Amino acid sequence: MSHDHDDRPQLTAAQAAAVLNPPAGRNGGDLVVESLQGLGATTVFGLPGQHALGMFDALRRSSLRYVGLRVENNAGFAADAYGRITGEVAPLLLSTGPGALTSLAALQEAAAASAPVLAISSQIPTAGLGGGRHGYLHELRDQQASVRDIVKSVHTVRAASQIPSAIAAAWESALTAPHGPVWVEIPQDVLLAETALPVVSAMDATPRELYPRPELTIAAAHLLSKAERPVIIAGGGVVRSDASGKLRALAEKIDAPVVTTFGGKGAFPWEHPLSLRSWLEDRHTTDFLEDADVLLVVGSGLGELSSNYHTFRPRGQVIQIEADAGKLESNHPALGIHSDAREALADLLEAVERREDAGAADRVRTVLEKVRVRIEAQELTLEQQVLAAVREALPDAAPSFWDMTILAYWAWSAFDARRPNTMHSAQGAGGLGYGFPAAIGAAAADPTKPVLAVSGDGGAMYSIAELATARQYDLPLTWLIVDDGGYGILREYMTGAFGETTGTELARPDFVALAESFGVPAVRTSPESLAADLSKALATPGPSVVVLPALLRMFEPTHL
Repeated sequence: MSHDHDDRPQLTAAQAAAVLNPPAGRNGGDLVVESLQGLGATTVFGLPGQHALGMFDALRRSSLRYVGLRVENNAGFAADAYGRITGEVAPLLLSTGPGALTSLAALQEAAAASAPVLAISSQIPTAGLGGGRHGYLHELRDQQASVRDIVKSVHTVRAASQIPSAIAAAWESALTAPHGPVWVEIPQDVLLAETALPVVSAMDATPRELYPRPELTIAAAHLLSKAERPVIIAGGGVVRSDASGKLRALAEKIDAPVVTTFGGKGAFPWEHPLSLRSWLEDRHTTDFLEDADVLLVVGSGLGELSSNYHTFRPRGQVIQIEADAGKLESNHPALGIHSDAREALADLLEAVERREDAGAADRVRTVLEKVRVRIEAQELTLEQQVLAAVREALPDAAPSFWDMTILAYWAWSAFDARRPNTMHSAQGAGGLGYGFPAAIGAAAADPTKPVLAVSGDGGAMYSIAELATARQYDLPLTWLIVDDGGYGILREYMTGAFGETTGTELARPDFVALAESFGVPAVRTSPESLAADLSKALATPGPSVVVLPALLRMFEPTHL
């Protein structure tokens, strides 16, 4: 049996010599950071804890840059954003028990949004594993059971020699489409024990490519070529696979209108004549999509938010391209194509016949005009003014991260992201507190661009501790806090459903004074001065806070 060695990692002469003389004073933690370096990691996020100190001690012997946050969940959000912005794996170093568990809400968001996060958690000493009740600090009966439902894969280490392979396997899993969070756990004693193993050098964890089956491409191309009213729904998979150029080429080749989901913001040019924009929570858009005789859905599972709360009932043939096999036909019967969006669009672009439809742009204009008239009839001038001010102030290439707040819900439908992979929110899992720590991760990924975070006062309170992080690392990010004295969207939901509210009204601090106490410059603004104040903050190096006292309202839903 012969083996092809050409594609295996090769050592230089210097590396080969070092193998025989590993430096003294290394432990299991060194194998962790060496493995990460060998796989190409440059930045890690996390929070130290007693059982994880072997990993953190090893960081100072490595070239990895450490960004430490104040709460594990926030560290997870930062890693999530780093993974989204770079498309690379974001390592997240955690301690055992409470430290591990506190990260779970962030990992749920990473799973929902397909962000490649590699969580490496410590464990109690090996002698305590197995479900017995030994009374170790942080002990859980089965720590893996707490994470298994959330992450793509779990990788367990019981000896130092297993560390590089476990991390490489997890890395490959995180980057195999669909991307997602993965979990590695290593006992405290394994991390602390000295090792004479050679320094980890070249590592190979190349993810598998996910190509469409050719017979399905031919069938889909035939349907699109012969369609009378084709329409495309572009989801987050288009953004993640860097396929927006191919999406535009296909739409123009077959004259198909395109609507982007909230996760797919920026996947298609907002002002393009074929752009239906993102008005998915609008019955006019839903009716238009239902009327398509062929509907191509790329990189979306057509979940609750993408289907106008499951009121969407397509009448035509649906073609669904999706990297997550579990989402194929999970909501609607379709010609399901299990593939990475970029590969499938590339093949479709070649196979489809050119189709001209002079009326397509007119039909798009008609829908957008109906949407505009519906929104304008609700007299929501303030909300549109505030959103326009944010758009005016934010440079086109600057990424923005939106918490679960009324202004973000407006932005999902009405904000022009302008570039792919620049607008991100927590709409996958829908948890509070995402915006600011995510912006920290994005600023760490690319400190040459300003980053914007948008939160309400309720969501902001989840992340106040990270003002210290932003100041400590002097990151170029601006935090816009819209202060309406409570959980604004829940206030609206409860008022609409029950006529009164419970638990939505909040005491809150003076956010300007609070930010300044962290050494972060802050300003209280108004809707009229928001564009100027935001522009100034975004142009100033380092972190800043802009507080907008305003009571914003949502536009009326159409799904009820």
